[in-house]
Amino acid sequence: MTAEDLIESVQAELAPRDDDNRLVPLVSSGEAPREVFARLAAEEYHIVRSDWRSCLTLAARAEQPEVRDWFAGLAAGEQLALGKLPALAAEDERYEPQAGCQAYPSYFAWLALNAEPAEVVVGLYANFAAWGRYCAALAEAMRRHYGYDDEACAFLDFFATPPPDGHAQAVAAVQAGLDAGVVTGKVRRYARLVQSYELMFWNNLV
Repeated sequence: MTAEDLIESVQAELAPRDDDNRLVPLVSSGEAPREVFARLAAEEYHIVRSDWRSCLTLAARAEQPEVRDWFAGLAAGEQLALGKLPALAAEDERYEPQAGCQAYPSYFAWLALNAEPAEVVVGLYANFAAWGRYCAALAEAMRRHYGYDDEACAFLDFFATPPPDGHAQAVAAVQAGLDAGVVTGKVRRYARLVQSYELMFWNNLV
């Protein structure tokens, strides 16, 4: 099986649950309370910092250059994304994060310490398309229903627009892992749990 085939098959397995996100339809229809965006930002201040460190850890652990480069690129993206959050909502040091929202970065941190980096690429990338669609839908509805401007939506816009070479880089990283013989059936477990924890994040904001 090629890297392209593996990614496509894992994405196909995840697809039936992509619509289990309860927040996106509420925002898209304008029914969600405006306060939900401040909560989203408050949670993301914690998530992005954690994910940034997890990406750097995985880059440091990766033995294949393609895998190392992929996680280094993700880490740089997390750094950029963090700088876009204040336009959506200022960080509130008094905010207490919710366990259901922080389950995703906690699992990502576990993967960073325990999983084979090349396998984590599959688990994360297989879920990226849905994550990007969620962000795009929220950004569009925030402008249409809630009056947010481009600067306030920049954090979501950033993730809604994947880099033009992102897919090729992910495929190259996974292929390097396959060629090295380090990619196993665990990738499907990782992808399933990543999706479950991400949906938990969105649904705990409702």
